[in-house]
Amino acid sequence: MTSTITTSVNESALDVNCQDTSLIEALSRLLVPLARLCLVNGITFAAAEDILKRAFVQEAGALQPDMPVHGTVSRISTATGISRREVTRLIKLEAAGRPTKPSLAAEVFARWTTGVSWRDHEGAPCVLNRQGPAPSFEALSQSITRDIHPRSMLEELIRLGLVSHDEDLDLVSLTRSDYVPRSDSRQMLGFLGDNVGDHLNAAVSNVMHDSSRHLEQSVFADELSAESIEALRPLIMAQWQALRDVMVPAISTYIEADQLAGRTQNQRVRIGLYSFTETATNSDKTGSDQTEDPNQNSNPKENSK
Repeated sequence: MTSTITTSVNESALDVNCQDTSLIEALSRLLVPLARLCLVNGITFAAAEDILKRAFVQEAGALQPDMPVHGTVSRISTATGISRREVTRLIKLEAAGRPTKPSLAAEVFARWTTGVSWRDHEGAPCVLNRQGPAPSFEALSQSITRDIHPRSMLEELIRLGLVSHDEDLDLVSLTRSDYVPRSDSRQMLGFLGDNVGDHLNAAVSNVMHDSSRHLEQSVFADELSAESIEALRPLIMAQWQALRDVMVPAISTYIEADQLAGRTQNQRVRIGLYSFTETATNSDKTGSDQTEDPNQNSNPKENSK
């Protein structure tokens, strides 16, 4: 049930101490979708290579926080194999930003879809009066921020295709159940970097430290029909809705408790659920786990670290 990507690797470019090809195979799996993203967006290999070199330099420095300033360039050059001149150039570049703070529009959307005050007795998000006391869109927006006028917040959510405004009745309603701003490619790419970046950080941390500090598990199966895949989609979405409905209010409660207690609030968390489907190929079958029972491969399996 697992697929293997076979790539032609220039052995002279590999670390001579790397006796196990599993790391190279894992890197191949990670880099293929990144290459696809670059190609469809016109990012050349040279540009992607520069980004990768920059990441190597940043991480080499982070992994040696106690290195003397005067030896920084030499130490990083030795660790990465990148020339001293290139290391110097890359160090001078502005450091890449940390994962972005969720947009205020996303926070308004999350509170609207999970907060008890903004949902009806069946748990669905209420249709709100644009103005007036709670529950209204004005009150909802101001519960998140008073720095942005509720009208401007409404226009942003409309731009993102997430809400509609009935001007005759002056009512505001959600048009989507999930926060996917399809009209804003910049924000979608931001989600990609933040979500996948944190997922990868969790997985790499677990592998490097031989621990399960970060939850990183999956259930996977093949030999399904296209009809079964379509039947699974609403079930997957329901699991996400249930998780979000519990976690958003709980996290908000912890934030407020930390503020009241005067605790240092320097920690962040990201909790996600993902799914991926595609048509299986013969190579996928070849790389599947084999057992004596020919039907065993049809059963779902769990992958965890």
